[in-house]
Amino acid sequence: MVWFKRKLDGIQTSTKDKKETPEGLWYKCPKCQTVVTTEDHTASFFVCERCSFHERIGSEEYFQLFFDNGEYKEIDKKLKSGDPLEFEDTKKYVDRIKQTQKKTGLTDAIRTAHGKIDGQDFVIAAMDFSFIGGSLGSVMGEKIARAIDKAIKLKAPFMIISKSGGARMMEAGLSLMQMAKVSAKLNQLSAAKLPYISFLTDPTTGGVTASFAMLGDINIAEPDALIAFAGPRVVKETIGRELPSGFQRSEFVLEHGFLDYIVDRHHLRDEVSKSIRMFMN
Repeated sequence: MVWFKRKLDGIQTSTKDKKETPEGLWYKCPKCQTVVTTEDHTASFFVCERCSFHERIGSEEYFQLFFDNGEYKEIDKKLKSGDPLEFEDTKKYVDRIKQTQKKTGLTDAIRTAHGKIDGQDFVIAAMDFSFIGGSLGSVMGEKIARAIDKAIKLKAPFMIISKSGGARMMEAGLSLMQMAKVSAKLNQLSAAKLPYISFLTDPTTGGVTASFAMLGDINIAEPDALIAFAGPRVVKETIGRELPSGFQRSEFVLEHGFLDYIVDRHHLRDEVSKSIRMFMN
């Protein structure tokens, strides 16, 4: 009998008799500590149903959320970074790229795709923070530029989903050039009378914020997203004073006029579709 065996062996269960709980079955909210099944958390668009904390998600999750039936065609899937500066810090840039590609399954920090939203052609460029912090490099700039060309060809609205730590230092000036490059391409989109929706998620910082992330015909954000050029710690140390509560969070940014609205992920698709219909009709 099991109880008799435990009495003989003592209160501790031996390692060989322990039942392991498979990893990935449960999700614990980092904000309110609520525990739910991973299945329920996924069904809730990776948003905590108790405190509305929005977990960071990647390009694939956003594509599934926005495109009809989750169907889309990726643009320039195989475009990869070179190493024109032969950069090396703690490791060679080419090695860092290869290791990150292997770890994430991505070719760079952004994916671009076209599909339909409520039957309307739609082009999205979505950043992935897991790839070197979603950093802006030459590949990101080129893929956004080509995605804008695709939007113009399809006469479709265009969206950038920003999630970035800023410019990629390993590409130096080549990275900074992408700020102007993408901004110029957005002028072509505007000349074609097609809307650009800028969707800022946590975090959107650095050169991305300083350029195309704030140039949308509509600028929207997820709740409690960090939106800044320099982070709060850097700002605090620079000005030498305490910062207001919620400083640089999307609610603070909205209050100071840099956003049009904040939308919960549950209502995101409907709100974006509504905005598109307003522009395209």
